[in-house]
Amino acid sequence: MLSEQRRQPSTNSFDTVSRIGELVRQWRTLRHLTQLELALEAGISARHLSFIESGKALPSREMVTQLAEALAIPLRERNALFLAAGFAPTHRETGLAQPEMALINRAIEFILKQQEPYPALVLNRHWDITRANEGAAAFMNFVFDTPPDDPNMIRQIFSDHLLRPFIANWDEVASDLIRRLHHEIDWAPTDEKLRALLEFALANPHVPEKSKVRPMEVPMSPTLNFVIRKNGVELSFFSTWTSFAAPHDVTLDELRIESSFPADDASARLWERIIAGEFTR
Repeated sequence: MLSEQRRQPSTNSFDTVSRIGELVRQWRTLRHLTQLELALEAGISARHLSFIESGKALPSREMVTQLAEALAIPLRERNALFLAAGFAPTHRETGLAQPEMALINRAIEFILKQQEPYPALVLNRHWDITRANEGAAAFMNFVFDTPPDDPNMIRQIFSDHLLRPFIANWDEVASDLIRRLHHEIDWAPTDEKLRALLEFALANPHVPEKSKVRPMEVPMSPTLNFVIRKNGVELSFFSTWTSFAAPHDVTLDELRIESSFPADDASARLWERIIAGEFTR
C-alpha cells in the first residue's frame, strides 16, 4: 500500500510496534474506553485493535488516522502517534508570521478590531497571550501602573503580586480556571506545560480548599466571570472564547480568542469613562 511505502525506516520494528501500541492503549484508557468500544468507534475489529495494542500488528497510516479520530486526539499528539507508528507527521505547524497564514492573521485582526472598545486576547494552548487589542491594553493600564512582563494569563491571575489582589470574586475565578485546566489536561494528557500551570495555580495559598480536590461532576460554565476592584470602584466583566473549527494546522488547533464584555450597565458606563480618559485611577 502507498501508506506503507511512506513509513519511516526504523532500526527496530518491534520497538515501533511497541511504541504505537502503548500510545493507543494509553489514549484509550484516558478516554475511558474498552477495546470493544474503541474498535466499534474506529470501525475495526476488537481483535485487530488488540493486536495493535499488544504489539502483534503495526497499523497503516489510515488506521492511525481512524484511531486518532475515534480517540479525539489533538493534532500535536496525533503527530506523535504517527511518528510512533513509523510515519512522518501529518499535521504541519505553521507560525502565524508565515505567508501561508496571511488570511488567518487578517481574520484575527478583524475579530480583535470588532471587539473594540472591549478587551480581546489571542491565547495559545498554554494560556500565553500572543496578541491583544487596544481594549485589552486599556484594561491592563487600568489595573497596573506598569503592565507585567509575563505574558501567561494563568501566572498573571494566580500571582499575588499581579492580578490576584484585584480580583474581587477570587474564589469563583480560581475555581473556574482550575476546572478548565483539568479539562484541558484531560484533552491533552501528555502536555507537561499544562500540568505545570495547574501545579502553579494550586500552589497559590489563596486557592479555596474545595478547588484543590477536583470535582467529578461540576459542569463547565460557558463564560468566565470576573470582577476587578481597584481604588473603591468595580468592573464586572465576563469572557467567552472563540476557536477555529476543523483546523488542519497545529497552530490553529491550539489558538483561541478570549473576548470580554461588561456584565452590567454600571461596568459599561465606567468602561466608557476609562476608554475616554475621564477616569483617574
